[in-house]
Amino acid sequence: MPEPTKKDETENESAPPPPEQKTLQDGGTEKGKVWSIGEGAPEETEKRDDSQRSTLFIEKPQSGSVSVGGNITFIAKVEAKDLLRKPNVKWFKGKWMDLASKAGKHLQLKESFERHSKIHTFEMHIIQAKENYAGNYRCEVSYKDKFDSCSFDLEVTESSQAAPSIDIRSAFKRSGDGQDDAGELDFSGLLKRREIKQQEEEPEVDVWELLKNANPSEYEKIAFQYGITDLRGMLKRLKRMRREVKKSAAFAKGLDPAYQVDKGGKVRFMVELADPTVELKWYKNGQEIRPSAKYIFEHKGNQRILFINNCTMTDDARYYVTAGDEKCSTELFVRDPPILVTKALEDTSTYVGERVELSCEVSEDDANVKWFKNGVELTNEPKSRYRIKVEGKKHTLIIEEAAKNDNATYSVMTTGGQSEAKLSVDLRPLKISLALEDQTVRLGQEIHLKCEISENVEGKWYKNGQQIEASDRVKLYHKGRIHRFVIASAAVDDEGEYMFVPDAYNINIPCKVHVVDPPKLHLDGLGEDNTVTVVAGSKLRLEIPITGEPTPKVMWSKGDKWITDSGRIRAETYPDSSCLVIDTAEREDSGPFRITLKNEAGEDTALINIKVVDVPDPPQAPNVTEVGEDWCVMTWEPPANDGGSPILGYFIERKKKQSSRWMRLNFELCKETTFEPKKMIEGVAYEVRVFAVNAIGISKPSMPSKSFVPLAVTSPPTLLAVDSVTDTTVTMKWRPPDHIGAAGLDGYVVEYCFEGTDEWIVANPELTDKTKFTITGLPTNSKILVRVKAVNAAGESEPRYHPQPILVKEVIEPPKIRLPRHLKQTYTRRVGETVNLVIPFQGRPRAKVSWQKNGSPIDKNQINIRNTENDTIIFIRKAERNHSGEYDMKVEVENLVDKATIDIQIVDRPGPPEIVTIDDVWGENVNLSWKPPKDDGNAAITGYTIQKADKKSMEWFTVIEHYHRTSATINELVIGNEYYFRIFAENMCGLSEDATMTKESALIAKDGKIYKYPVYDDFDFSERPLFTQPLVNTFAVAGYNTTLNCSVRGNPKPKITWLKNKVVIMNDPRYRMFSNQGVCTLEIRKPSPYDGGTYSCRAVNELGEAEVECKLEVKGKGFKSLQMPCVSEHHLHQSQKYAREMQKGVQTTSLTL
Repeated sequence: MPEPTKKDETENESAPPPPEQKTLQDGGTEKGKVWSIGEGAPEETEKRDDSQRSTLFIEKPQSGSVSVGGNITFIAKVEAKDLLRKPNVKWFKGKWMDLASKAGKHLQLKESFERHSKIHTFEMHIIQAKENYAGNYRCEVSYKDKFDSCSFDLEVTESSQAAPSIDIRSAFKRSGDGQDDAGELDFSGLLKRREIKQQEEEPEVDVWELLKNANPSEYEKIAFQYGITDLRGMLKRLKRMRREVKKSAAFAKGLDPAYQVDKGGKVRFMVELADPTVELKWYKNGQEIRPSAKYIFEHKGNQRILFINNCTMTDDARYYVTAGDEKCSTELFVRDPPILVTKALEDTSTYVGERVELSCEVSEDDANVKWFKNGVELTNEPKSRYRIKVEGKKHTLIIEEAAKNDNATYSVMTTGGQSEAKLSVDLRPLKISLALEDQTVRLGQEIHLKCEISENVEGKWYKNGQQIEASDRVKLYHKGRIHRFVIASAAVDDEGEYMFVPDAYNINIPCKVHVVDPPKLHLDGLGEDNTVTVVAGSKLRLEIPITGEPTPKVMWSKGDKWITDSGRIRAETYPDSSCLVIDTAEREDSGPFRITLKNEAGEDTALINIKVVDVPDPPQAPNVTEVGEDWCVMTWEPPANDGGSPILGYFIERKKKQSSRWMRLNFELCKETTFEPKKMIEGVAYEVRVFAVNAIGISKPSMPSKSFVPLAVTSPPTLLAVDSVTDTTVTMKWRPPDHIGAAGLDGYVVEYCFEGTDEWIVANPELTDKTKFTITGLPTNSKILVRVKAVNAAGESEPRYHPQPILVKEVIEPPKIRLPRHLKQTYTRRVGETVNLVIPFQGRPRAKVSWQKNGSPIDKNQINIRNTENDTIIFIRKAERNHSGEYDMKVEVENLVDKATIDIQIVDRPGPPEIVTIDDVWGENVNLSWKPPKDDGNAAITGYTIQKADKKSMEWFTVIEHYHRTSATINELVIGNEYYFRIFAENMCGLSEDATMTKESALIAKDGKIYKYPVYDDFDFSERPLFTQPLVNTFAVAGYNTTLNCSVRGNPKPKITWLKNKVVIMNDPRYRMFSNQGVCTLEIRKPSPYDGGTYSCRAVNELGEAEVECKLEVKGKGFKSLQMPCVSEHHLHQSQKYAREMQKGVQTTSLTL
């Protein structure tokens, strides 16, 4: 039994049933007669290659308009002058719906062929159009490689007649009078404009007004008086009319007013929520529905669905669903037991032209009964030969004038039974006075067929089983008992078996017509000189149309060799064509092929030239003649064989040597045999190859070239300067080049020349990889010029010159400390931080550095000192407060001295203030005073933070921040409450870790009244662990983080443990576990398919334990490596601090709860 659905869903289905199908819903009511194929905006035809598109239509279907219930025809015509076979035509609705499968009662597709004009006509008839037939249609015609398409629109307008008003009495009757929607309980349909068949006129009585104004005790009397059998449904409908409809904030889409289902069937309720997190509950007659085998709940996004299986009469009730404070209700009707056939049909015999009546009786009045003829349903339409009459329980099928084709088995069907009977219609005997004679006619002669029968009746002519209609070429004559068939000029297609069949008689008068025609080859489709070109390696199937009657004998040959019907090259013969087939064409197959036709009327022969072409051979491996930073120049030779078609150009590809992926470098053919690839990565080895292209296609690739590496020299070294000078040496220093490139840096070459000469002397025969070099063996007091070059695999860079000549003579440089600007003031660091100070200085030669702290030598076990020629470093790994003080630095060069002092201050958080006292309490105010902390953290106190707490809750709230004085007045306290106060000290490092709290409390008393505090027993908050939100099954994508969440409560605070497949998860960096305010979270970082499984969360405290679990499925292929991001020390410190604060906050909250 089909699942009952709402009427709105039935009418808006994207893929509805064909027009001839009838979907039985709502208790067997016919609601599928609507041919719904979607509205859809006009869609473009499918894209095809321009070379395949050609015009085939000579008349295209035009857009049209039709009224509801009317008929319309669309016509397309195709000329068959150049077509050897019938073209293929398809009709579409929208973009994809093929209407060939929808043909039936409301849609008919017809086609015909006019031999005289050689035009194919294709028609699409739409019968009794409905509103949802409107939209865009498309007609496609194709023949071999030709294709054409045309789009047109159909507009369906409403009928000019006004829709009849809805009759409450017919709407709430459970059985009808044989109409299409008889017995249908569709309350939502009452709100829509529906097509209702014309009924007998009755006195206009507004039953709704009677019900609204009547006493409830009179409802049953009114329902019986006006024939309303569904009293409960009527009352529900009346209640909804009185109730004002309000727009729901919780439901985006609610339930329909009513649903109907057959007994034993399945019904589906669906609502759509505006907020998917709202809790939903379903009720039946006020009782909450729980999930079971009968009641099934389903979630799809914002949709919440209830299925009721195996419906019984007890399920006929009122249902509603609640979301928060809002409720949405509906009514379910279960169909009554089926209707039975109480009096069966009887077999009947009659004669042609007489009136026939077939009658039966059913168990209920005005029941919905269907009539069938040989299994095909009969309808009571005005133009039908069959008329259905209903009189209470009696149903009669009437045939006014019986015909021979009325011989059939007629059956009647109800929802609870069926009956059938045979109708026999006999004919009077018919005699043949003059039979048709066989004829042999030459092409172009007249065909004249004549017969005579004993009765003056109409008849039909047939050729080879197909009926022949009269036309300009075919003449049909009937005079009295004589019938004649005349074709003035015989054609080859006129040969066949002809037959005359009198109407209403099972008699046929046959004859044969034989038309003789000499054989002929039709080579119009071939090119010049009957040449056919085929690509080597492909299959050739050359079809040559032939004509001739009788069918001629076909023979193929190449030279002196006859071609048989088997092998790689073979001939295939068909009644109207002959095919030359070459399975795998080779270049040796080129040449003339002869075809010969023979029959008793003559002979015809022709030569057909076959030309086999192929793709060119691959070129030779290319040569790379020049290489640059990101480019190269390559050349190659054309291929030795062009495949029978001129070379059009070349495609070039390249790849990295270690890769297997080739990349196309040009998308337009290269006409030359030289190409310059660009945009390569410097320092990476590449290979290139070439493809040759002709009109047939692309050749195989050439062999790869020898690998090559794009390289470039570096930029010149930078910051060339004199480091030191002695009487015989000069030490130079420099910085590496700004741009080195992929070739790297092999080293440096240092050259010098004496002032006044141009001869540059290499100071280092071997490359040096350091940025400092000493030139030795120089004469004292001479002047030299120096330059430095960087060298790599691509060669030497441009030189970097020292701007001035250098005098070779040692110079004493007095010491000088270059104290950084930030060290000229007090250098401040917090306890635990690292102190790393670099103080550069100058002084030549051999400068000596010494340090002292507060006038005493430095303890090297606590402070590390490292000296170089140019600077000194003081390093403290973990600063402490005793490291504070003045550090004296002294630099000595021979008898010259330079000194500097650095003040280092190591600070920490201050201690809490000393005694906090409550000086006075008045009104809503409290005056506090305190003493500064003994320990200021080696930094000035910048302020105080004051907090208050009610004695009942002891929850602390900040009252004043950054307060500078040591006394304060707290205002706006609540009368009747008793408060404690605490104070934090603050310096540049932050608040003190502890606070000083008042020993006594301050009572804010109300004037004139003394508050008596009630005595309460302490409440026991102890509770064993309980999961308030369980884990849910989860799908994850491989490589993307996912989380599992649940919530738990318990006191004392339970210990949380996570398990995978019953194994505890411990010390695994791929998992991160969080717990905040009772919400437990397990984060799985970049999961792989192997991370799937059953995960459990276990909560344990001294009162017991609880556990929930879920399944995790990871979708995706492959694995991704787990990478730990690089975290700076500052970020790590901040993360640890945040974790400690979160932990403290959770603990405080748990204690408070």
